[in-house]
Amino acid sequence: MHIHLWLLAAAQGLFLTNNVVFIAINGLVGMTLAPQPWMATLPVMGYVVGGALSTGLVARAQQRLGRQRSFQLGLLVALISAGLCGWAVSVGSFWLLVAATVVAGYYSANGQLYRFAAAELAPLAEREKAVSLVLAGGLMGAVLGPNLANHTRNWLNTPFLGAYVALAGVALLSMVVMAGVRFPAVPPTTAKGDSGRPLGQIMRQPAFLVATLGAALGYGVMNLLMAATPLAMDVCRMPFSDVAWVLEWHVIGMFAPGFFTGHLIKRLGALPVMALGVLLNAACIAVALSGQTLVQFEVALFLLGVGWNFLFTGSTTLSMQGYRPEEKDKAQAAINFCVFATMAVTSFASGALVTTQGWTLLNLGSLLPVALTSAALGWLAWIKRRAVMASSARAS
Repeated sequence: MHIHLWLLAAAQGLFLTNNVVFIAINGLVGMTLAPQPWMATLPVMGYVVGGALSTGLVARAQQRLGRQRSFQLGLLVALISAGLCGWAVSVGSFWLLVAATVVAGYYSANGQLYRFAAAELAPLAEREKAVSLVLAGGLMGAVLGPNLANHTRNWLNTPFLGAYVALAGVALLSMVVMAGVRFPAVPPTTAKGDSGRPLGQIMRQPAFLVATLGAALGYGVMNLLMAATPLAMDVCRMPFSDVAWVLEWHVIGMFAPGFFTGHLIKRLGALPVMALGVLLNAACIAVALSGQTLVQFEVALFLLGVGWNFLFTGSTTLSMQGYRPEEKDKAQAAINFCVFATMAVTSFASGALVTTQGWTLLNLGSLLPVALTSAALGWLAWIKRRAVMASSARAS
């Protein structure tokens, strides 16, 4: 299974290339085409709204078609949506661009399942490392995405049209990579038509609830600040090459730790690693509030990326304690829906806040989800400690 993990990691890298290019250019293209400045990040919001709306469709496709064909279907949608985005830019249609990014959300919902599929390609004892390794594949997107956006934005006569054409090529390349991955057969259901426990029962488990909250709020804080960064840097009169450089280091921070995060979780447990992610998010906000130079943007976004990695990898691993194999499609879809719904809110809020209230207020507001995540981790740690103490008392 080792080669298949590496191929899936490459697919993750190409998926993140698409995401980074979208983040880098969609807000700026939106700023150019939007009827009002506060609507600039609606194309970014469209991508995550489309992902949220697609989670149920993707879950059904995964169940009926299996991992391989469902992932290829998502890549076909990526190809089509890149073409629609290019068409929207060429005719100057803001709402067509928003619609195209909503369509692209189906690919995003598919790509969010790569990390869960990674756990299926490894023995049970190695699944933390498998998830971490595939997430580390996003390092390719850290380098390729910003440079692709920077070097193709003026490729054709219409600004940024070349970047969307390049993304169509990325989707085709990813199809070739995904064709080489062989996923294990879907395990049979436990009984005739049995798909496990009801979703409500699964989500009421403290570990699953905190894992979902950690993934959603961790992604939400990251998206809130990342989506606003190109706009904030543009207000500071920084060139697009600086924006690409900051985003490159941000995505390096997101995925480079993937080579060792799994080992940390194996040694320390998911909760301590997630707590470290919360501390890094707080450090990011402190740096962002200290000033608006290139170095401060770069350091803040790098810390934000590493904090996201610890929170998201830890949340993914923690969530696997809460569902059985026959429940994976609906459980994973529920987690991803919460992630996308949170991202949708933060995508809109980032553009609205940074253009009307400024970078400082945006960062101060992001302290709330950081505090909520910290409280949730403390609550789960308290529950686990009580369970251990009760078990020890019974044993004695």
